[in-house]
Amino acid sequence: MNTFNRRITEAAFRWTARTVILAILLLALPALSTAESKFTRWGWPLPYEKVSEKSISWLKEKGWWPIQVAWQAPFSGQNTTNVIMDRLSLLSKRGIESKFQAFGSGPEINEVITSGRFQVGNGGNFPFTSLLDKGVPVKAVAVLAPNLEHAVIAPADSPLKSIKDLKGSNPPATIGIVTGSSAEFYFQMAAEVNGIEINKDVVLKNMTIADQMLLPKGLAAVVPWDPTVAILTEERKTGRVIDTIYPYNFYQGNFYVRAEMVANVPDVVQAICDAFVEADLWIRLNPQKAADFLVEEPRLKNYGKALLLKQTQLYNNLYKPTYSYPFAEFWGAENERIATWLTQQHRLKTNVTKKNYVDAFAPEFMLKTYAKLGWRVPSQPPFIPKGWTGTIGKLPYPEYYTRYTLSKPQPWPEAGDLTRPWEFNGKTYKP
Repeated sequence: MNTFNRRITEAAFRWTARTVILAILLLALPALSTAESKFTRWGWPLPYEKVSEKSISWLKEKGWWPIQVAWQAPFSGQNTTNVIMDRLSLLSKRGIESKFQAFGSGPEINEVITSGRFQVGNGGNFPFTSLLDKGVPVKAVAVLAPNLEHAVIAPADSPLKSIKDLKGSNPPATIGIVTGSSAEFYFQMAAEVNGIEINKDVVLKNMTIADQMLLPKGLAAVVPWDPTVAILTEERKTGRVIDTIYPYNFYQGNFYVRAEMVANVPDVVQAICDAFVEADLWIRLNPQKAADFLVEEPRLKNYGKALLLKQTQLYNNLYKPTYSYPFAEFWGAENERIATWLTQQHRLKTNVTKKNYVDAFAPEFMLKTYAKLGWRVPSQPPFIPKGWTGTIGKLPYPEYYTRYTLSKPQPWPEAGDLTRPWEFNGKTYKP
């Protein structure tokens, strides 16, 4: 090979080598970029953030390791989120050892939270109010199952068509209800709006949900919440809805922690909040698998997959995922009505005010969770339509988004929902 050809060959080799190296670098750059912003298929950004050893040590010294999580079964919406957090080990992935345990009622959960044996709890507006009344230090970091249906259910062969038909009943109509529950507050408000007098037109009979499901003879109606409403009206078809909670009360479940954790181990609280939202996202992508997990739970196995799937679709997947944001002012104003009524009934020891409720919310954690996801915090809960003319406490409420007024899940994300690109199920959504 002459000198000229050799130089050409060497130059070509150097050019080819540089090209290969450049190509490798160019290929590596997108990979690095993707790694920095990688999402799980259900939309959670990776890698998982681990809690600090200092926080773990504090929890161990407190005797709160592993963290104990109490949830209520059956309680649609609450069931699914907690079961998925547990089954997918979403707390473990963040460095937290945990145990989840189902309880039969809100008061049972209140007992273990008050004693400190459990550090994370789930409960409706009534049990949460009881915790505040007793001065138990708790902070709600997320909302679950907003607008869980409560309904007045009359027997299928009853002449009653609406709650108004109870007015003037002689003898008074007997209503089966769990006294001291959100169902009782709803019925009391509905009775007032519709001119029905308690102990004159109707009498309330304290009755467990299990007994209400039997619709025993002698009752004019029962007042359960889902999934019992669905069981009576859709599965067994032994009852009919003659009134619902929606015009009288915005209902919400609370996902809360002991306040000492907020003060001493905020990174643990943040991890719990993150896991809550990740569970919700996983459920949206995998509702069938979520229902499979639910039917494996001992306290839920008798409910059937079809029912649990529909309840999951209604109370986890119907609203935009930002339903989980704890709008302290909104829920504080609505729940103050409950506290006022309970005080009038001499069922509270203290006067729980809107400020007490607001102080019991810790929205800063959900704010950080949304920031990680690139979600914008909306100005109001997603079930309130733009231009809604209602006023908290002025009944009946104008129509808003519920299981009856939404024919399909709210679209997500829409324009204005994001602050930066977010990935879900293989698709990238942009602001």
